Amino acid sequence: MKAEIITIGDEILLGQVVDTNSAWLGQLLDSLNITVHQIVSISDSREAISHALDEAAKRSDFIIVTGGLGPTKDDVTKETIASFFQTTLIRDEQVLSHVKSIFEKFGNGRTMPVMNYGQADVLACSEVLFNDVGTAPGMWVEREGRCFVFLPGVPFEMRFLMEKRVSPKLAAFRSEHSIYHAHVITMGIGESYLAEMIADIEAELPSYIRLAYLPKLGTVRLRLSAVGREAVTLKKETDAFARRIASRTEEYLVAEKDVTIEEAIVEKFTADGIRLAIAESCTGGLLAGSITAVPGASAMFDCGIVAYHNRIKQQVLGVDEEVLKAFGAVSEQTVIQMAEGVKRLGDATYGIATSGIAGPTGGTPEKPVGTVWIAVAGPSETVTQLFHFRNDRHVNIERSMAQALNMLWKLYKKDKGK
Repeated sequence: MKAEIITIGDEILLGQVVDTNSAWLGQLLDSLNITVHQIVSISDSREAISHALDEAAKRSDFIIVTGGLGPTKDDVTKETIASFFQTTLIRDEQVLSHVKSIFEKFGNGRTMPVMNYGQADVLACSEVLFNDVGTAPGMWVEREGRCFVFLPGVPFEMRFLMEKRVSPKLAAFRSEHSIYHAHVITMGIGESYLAEMIADIEAELPSYIRLAYLPKLGTVRLRLSAVGREAVTLKKETDAFARRIASRTEEYLVAEKDVTIEEAIVEKFTADGIRLAIAESCTGGLLAGSITAVPGASAMFDCGIVAYHNRIKQQVLGVDEEVLKAFGAVSEQTVIQMAEGVKRLGDATYGIATSGIAGPTGGTPEKPVGTVWIAVAGPSETVTQLFHFRNDRHVNIERSMAQALNMLWKLYKKDKGK
């Protein structure tokens, strides 16, 4: 069975909105043993919508369309898909009553605009997917052995309809084959070096198990994807290969499941009773934010200090004024005192400090843009490293965060092995 996702919206093509719907839908469908073979983003035009539906019908069995179901004149999706299915739009009184009730509740006494009546118009050939959390209903259409689902683009409305209305109906469309994924998460080694390290294991993989390298700044996620009829056997065999890879890459191993580096750190530190504190200059609080974004981080995170100004470095973190005068804010000596200071301030097990010149201005011949010092203070030692990144501010900050977490993880594993 082949599934396809079509997202409608000029705002997606212009980069004004990030298409999170497709990522979420892909994960949900994968959990239901339905494989997504195609994802397409198109503009809010009749021609683009008609063409996308026509092409999808040729190559896919299950098509999900999100977006374009709003009440304004630029939303032409319903009229276009009515033409595609050679049907008409009819007004659903239950949906209309629901839309009116929402305006009565949140409209501050104002009359519902006439254009919103159109949100109750649905395809005559469709099964209405009632939207309890919004005004635009979804629609389910079966035609010539294919299934089309039309959903609003608002993420929380789309997710509600998929979970409550669509998923229960998908049993008939699920593949007889099982799909299973195993993951190995590594940090501190490049993709090509990793591939060389496990080349012999990869060569032994049977045709129904595929290995994908999914690199991100500082990390490489390895995903083993298996397809077969015997779910139990498939899982056992795939897990065995994943375990061999994890054992081979032990030095760089973070986790043997699909988690982010931050999630792995929160989980491991919580289990080991370890506390973390972070002092940031060039990363501006984003490093601490990436940790605290993980549910349960309060069990292991003590504090985060954004010490941009030298006065804060001195008064809050205890950096010596003479150190700042002699070596500057972007120096090994300063980040050592920052890391040890925030560790002491938070009464933490580990303290991280970042200080650098993210750019695009502020560099000097001695310390050009992209110069970053990072320190990690642990129970028995403080480690430091100097990095020379490039001129892009955003990338410099992301690389600084990735390297800080990498240094933290390496010191943690070293301490754990003592």
